Amino acid sequence: MSDLLTIENLKTYFFKKKKVIPAVDGVDLKIKKGETIALVGESGCGKSLTSLSIMRLVPKPGGEIVEGKVNLDGVDLTKLTENEMCKVRGRDVSMIFQEPMTSLNPVLTIGEQLIEVIINHQKVSRPKAREKSIELLKIVGFSRAEEIMKDFPHRLSGGMRQRVMIAIALSCNPKLLIADEPTTALDVTIQAQILELMKGLTKEFDTSILLITHDLGVVSELAERVVVMYGGQVVEEAPIDSILNNPYHPYTDGLIQSVPSLTGEIKELHTIKGNVPSPDQFPKGCRFAPRCHKAFDRCFNEHPDLKAISDSCSVRCFLYEDKQEEEEYNV
Repeated sequence: MSDLLTIENLKTYFFKKKKVIPAVDGVDLKIKKGETIALVGESGCGKSLTSLSIMRLVPKPGGEIVEGKVNLDGVDLTKLTENEMCKVRGRDVSMIFQEPMTSLNPVLTIGEQLIEVIINHQKVSRPKAREKSIELLKIVGFSRAEEIMKDFPHRLSGGMRQRVMIAIALSCNPKLLIADEPTTALDVTIQAQILELMKGLTKEFDTSILLITHDLGVVSELAERVVVMYGGQVVEEAPIDSILNNPYHPYTDGLIQSVPSLTGEIKELHTIKGNVPSPDQFPKGCRFAPRCHKAFDRCFNEHPDLKAISDSCSVRCFLYEDKQEEEEYNV
C-alpha cells in the first residue's frame, strides 16, 4: 500500500518579541492510503499545530512553517500558493475541528453550509449539491435529513453538530481526513456512534484518517498505528497492539498507566509528575527527562534522536541505543 501523506522534518515556529518558539520541531510522519493513524499526547505537545501545519492554517502573524515537506499524494503542500491551497482544502484534505459548537456558521442553515462546500469544490448545480447534502446527512446518521438541512446550528446537540462537521468534511470525498479530538465533550453513547461512523469511512470511501486525541480508549477503537508526541517532537511510533501492550518510551508507558482500569482491584491512579514544558522553555537534553523516572545523566545533557528499534517501531530514548542499556534500565 503506497503512502498518501509524507511529512519530513516539519518545523513550525512562532516568533514573538525576538524569541523563537519551536512548537513543532522536526516531525516525521507517514500515512498510507486507507490507513488510520492516531497522534497522541498531552495538551501542549504540538498535535493540533501539526494538523494545522498540514492544512496550512498556522495562526498568523507570528506562526510560520520554517522547514520541512508535507507531501500529499506527491504534491508538497508547503510550496503551494494560498489560492492553490484553498482548492486542496476540502477537496483533497478535510479537517474536523476540535469544537463542533463553534465550527459551524451560526447564521447559515446546515444545508447552506453543506451546499456551499460542494459547489466550491465540485462542478455541480445547486440542485445536485442539495441532493448530495441530503445523502451525506443520511450517511452520518440523520434519519430526517431534509429537515436538518433547514435547521440552524443552535438547534442541534453537540453530537448532531459533530455529525454535520463529518458530513461537511466528507462532502468532496477527501483523500485525507484530519479529526482533531472528534469525541471531545460528547457523552459516551454519542462517542461510540461517532467512532463507529468514522470506522466505516475508511471502508466506504477509502479515506485515510489522522486522528488527534489524548484519549487512548478512542485510539484502541480506531487506529492501526500510533504516533506519540511530546515537546513538539515524535517520541515513539508503533502499531496499536505494540503501543498498548509493550510501550518503549517512558512517556508512552506513563500515558497508558494513567488510564483507569475497569477490572481488577481498585488502586491509586498513576500520574506523570510535572507538566509539559512551554515550547520556549524546553530543557537542554531530552525534553521529557525532568518528568522521567528512568532518566540518567546523559538524558539531561544530550538530545536523543528518533531511531528504529524494529521494522515497525521507532523511539526517541537513550535506553534503547544498545541492548546493554535496555537490559539495565528497562526493568
